[in-house]
Amino acid sequence: MSISATSGVAGRYASALFDLADETKSLDQVAKDLVSFRNLLAESADLRRLIASPVIGRELQSKAILAVLEAADIKGLTRSCIGTVAAKRRARDLPGMITAYLAELARRRGETTATVTSAVPLTPAQMQQLTETLRKMLGDAKVSIDARVEPDILGGLLVKVGSRLFDSSIRSKLQRLQLAMKGVA
Repeated sequence: MSISATSGVAGRYASALFDLADETKSLDQVAKDLVSFRNLLAESADLRRLIASPVIGRELQSKAILAVLEAADIKGLTRSCIGTVAAKRRARDLPGMITAYLAELARRRGETTATVTSAVPLTPAQMQQLTETLRKMLGDAKVSIDARVEPDILGGLLVKVGSRLFDSSIRSKLQRLQLAMKGVA
């Protein structure tokens, strides 16, 4: 196993989780659970503060994270792993661990991962259209989309495939317009 997307603690946790999921034939279920948890993080500033805060005690942080997992119906290996990460005071490494796990799963399947950031969640039809467009752009390669929601981009999309970045976000267009206006004034 070679999780190279993230090094350090997050990479080690992702590697261990991947190996356990592979042994128990639960790679897809763990991936689904991790995506669900990442979506919860994207939607909740309180949850992001909870996992990042060094002030919240280990026990309280662990209990709160386990309660979130219970409410989201995330069980089994994923719950155990996230619970262990929180108990070891490494909850802040969860986003990196999720990214590394999903990247390794895509790599194993021969897929190219495209990170797509939008201001609002994409519909299934939009995801399908984007997948087809990316597949054609990449020479009929298998494409896995890592969809993220970031309201700060205001609209449009940020698409990152490998080292290439396609930025059609309204935020970037406004920034370019602002720079152009400075040159005129």
